[in-house]
Amino acid sequence: MSRWAIRHPVIALIAWAAVLIGLVGASAALGTRYNNTFELPGAQSTRAQQLLQELPAASSPNANLKVVWSPSTGLATDAAVQREIEPLLKRIASFEHVECVIGPYERSYGSNCPPPVPANLEAAIVRELTTKLKISSAELRKLIALVPEVYPLAKANSAELGDIAAVLAYLVHADPKQWEAIGRALPGEVAKLHEAADTAAHLIKVYLPAGQAAIDAVSPISKDRTVAYATVNFDDAAPGAFEATHLSNVIQDASTATLTVGASGTALAAAGGAPDSSELVGLLVAIVILLIAFGSIIAAGLPIIVALTGLVGGLLLVGLSSHLLDVASFAPTLAMMIGLGVGIDYALFIMNRYRQGLADLEPKEAAIKAVSTAGRAVLFAGSTVIVALLGMFVLGISFFNGLAVAAASTVLMVMLSALWMLPALLSLLGHRAMSLRMPWARHQREVDLDASRWAHYGALLQRKPLIPAVLSLVVIGILAAPALSLHLGFPDNGTQPPGTPLRNSFELMSKGYGPGVNGPFFVAVELRTPHDLGELSTVVKALEQTPGVASTLPNSKFIVLLKDSTSAFSPDGRITSVLVQPTTDPQSPETAATLERIRTQTAAQVASSATILVGGTQAISTDFTAMLASKLPLFLLLVVGLGFLALMILFHSLVIPLTAALTSLISFAGALGITVAVFQNGTLASLLGVYGTGPILPFLPVMVFAILFGLSMDYQVFLVSRMQEEWHHSGDNRTAVRRGLAGSGRVVVFAATIMTSVFLSFVPTSNPTIKLFGVALASAVIIDAFIVRLVLVPSLMTLFGRANWWLPGWLNKALPKITLD
Repeated sequence: MSRWAIRHPVIALIAWAAVLIGLVGASAALGTRYNNTFELPGAQSTRAQQLLQELPAASSPNANLKVVWSPSTGLATDAAVQREIEPLLKRIASFEHVECVIGPYERSYGSNCPPPVPANLEAAIVRELTTKLKISSAELRKLIALVPEVYPLAKANSAELGDIAAVLAYLVHADPKQWEAIGRALPGEVAKLHEAADTAAHLIKVYLPAGQAAIDAVSPISKDRTVAYATVNFDDAAPGAFEATHLSNVIQDASTATLTVGASGTALAAAGGAPDSSELVGLLVAIVILLIAFGSIIAAGLPIIVALTGLVGGLLLVGLSSHLLDVASFAPTLAMMIGLGVGIDYALFIMNRYRQGLADLEPKEAAIKAVSTAGRAVLFAGSTVIVALLGMFVLGISFFNGLAVAAASTVLMVMLSALWMLPALLSLLGHRAMSLRMPWARHQREVDLDASRWAHYGALLQRKPLIPAVLSLVVIGILAAPALSLHLGFPDNGTQPPGTPLRNSFELMSKGYGPGVNGPFFVAVELRTPHDLGELSTVVKALEQTPGVASTLPNSKFIVLLKDSTSAFSPDGRITSVLVQPTTDPQSPETAATLERIRTQTAAQVASSATILVGGTQAISTDFTAMLASKLPLFLLLVVGLGFLALMILFHSLVIPLTAALTSLISFAGALGITVAVFQNGTLASLLGVYGTGPILPFLPVMVFAILFGLSMDYQVFLVSRMQEEWHHSGDNRTAVRRGLAGSGRVVVFAATIMTSVFLSFVPTSNPTIKLFGVALASAVIIDAFIVRLVLVPSLMTLFGRANWWLPGWLNKALPKITLD
């Protein structure tokens, strides 16, 4: 393909443009369908979620928002606090798509608000009756007290009723005949009254405390009355990035010296999600490095143009793949980060060989030489990255599949751009590809490899190769040490920057309602008998008595209110849910222990009444860790094994691919250690804009390893392929290592620096997932390129000597011959 592009550059460029136009047309017609669903096939958390989806409330697509506040002094119920928060609630109610802001003070704001829920149910009932009967509360109490006194009339016989009626008539100066008629009817009416009063007394005795318990359980005012919140109802799905950001800013601006205000919910999911231009910094750094490397404006611009063109095609392909797979909403940004870095690097390697070829070849011959050497290396390296990424399919998790395809699609397109578009441009431009030279590059002279600084550096390493090898391992070991305390999980809003609505909400809810309120368990309950409140009561009481459980919703005090409920049960009446709040915060080890107790001890205790399955964020993290532990060996075996086989075929060696595989694992350990140190332990966190510590995303280690393994194979191929050329020419291992390092070391440094700058340019983003990947991948490239490939590998290859190039004769004959020279 590359040779064809060199021979027919115009046709090749037209064909490449047609491919991109086709992707644009398909993307415009189909759009995107990103999905942040994270499910683990067969896991208990997934099965719990599937059962909960059968409940009526699960079908509501509307956004939700909870606005929380607390005064610096006094109580949230103070009149001054109510006056201070009211303007904010009214303003939120004026936002488009907001139906109602349900306040905690029995007042609501909006066009479609439900009746307010009273804080005291008995007082509310008294208030309603006195209004209807137009009497005072004292008169109502007297009336209720007199009802039992009338009960004996129901037992009076007909002879006595006349006397009673006469007395009554005397007392009220009424006609005796009229009272006698009333007296005859009185026994039956009083009996009905007696029955109704008894029924009412029973209902009041049972349902009034239950209703009050339900109100207390979901009270928007904390028990100590220091924290209160309002619930915002929307008429539509979550707002877009602009609306959500505006809403978040309004809430953040409401905080004062006397009142702290926060908010959380799906309505703020897109807040701060406006397009980020931080990657432009990475591009600027890449341009500067390319100018230094080539000394030509045109030569520096070509890799950027080629990478960006391939990146556009890759992102379009990512959008189309979202119709076939579950692709996360942050996948395009992650794909951009990876694609931009490798795309510039791939073009850089080909441009570097093209520049070298121009010294003694015509432009077209130099281009053919470049694609025959560096181009093949790019094809091999890109294919390795793609295979490593697609290796995540063995994990059997759809979330991983989407990320893998997104990243692999982008790598494929930038690789094609380097092997298709770039050769065509070089063929058209010829010597002009190196034109518009910078002042320092106008009078360059060729430097003999043996006299170059890189050759002197290689000679320095080879004096005592064991020393740099040991030192590099010690340094990486120190960097990797924090990885021993790796804790996988989903970070909560406690990791958000201080003072933001999400962080304030997290802290205020913990303060008012307990640390476990921010990480509840969602328990799916499958009853043996439909709508059986007895079975449900057994489950709820067992959960309440489980150590580590702070509360449940519903609790045992108001389960009676769920009788005949259509919203609390699935249509067949067998599925319901219980929200369990732990006593500890979401990231506490005690919370994980509580989860395990519920799944084992409590589940066994209620097995005769119901089957319970626990879901929720903590449950998903626990299930993911267990699933990853079971499937990770297969993933590593596949990715590392295929990489080993590919390098063995390429270099016809056993030691070189083994060294590459093991050192890639070492690089990964160092990068993971830095990531844990920053995001979990808080080391240098503020310097990188990380304002809260927490667990590491469960999918990060697998993704980083897949990407890093592919990138490390890139550097290994580009470095060792030059060493192999020198080995074939000289037959001396030390000379081959030194001259190979002199020939490729400079370009590897440029490539790694560009990729590191691109990855680091994504760190300032407001997206915590992208920030995490930016630090992890930048750390991985720095360790792998500058310590492993340029220090450890040359030192080890010097120590191994001729064994680097050894392969059993029978295997050497059986393997195909692939050359990069």
